[in-house]
Amino acid sequence: MNRSKIIAMIAGAISLILAIAYLVIVQILDFRGEMLPAPASQLESPPVAVIRITPYTHYQP
Repeated sequence: MNRSKIIAMIAGAISLILAIAYLVIVQILDFRGEMLPAPASQLESPPVAVIRITPYTHYQP
């Protein structure tokens, strides 16, 4: 076999290994169950004051 065929076979083997590893990781993450949102008590933050500043457009010297 020439060098390019060997490199192509190695690249293909690496690709298959990565694909199988990806599928295994996805199955493990999916096996953990349904993803639930965080409880509302953890999402609450202190109230924030919003101040609107408008430019003074009626300036008379």
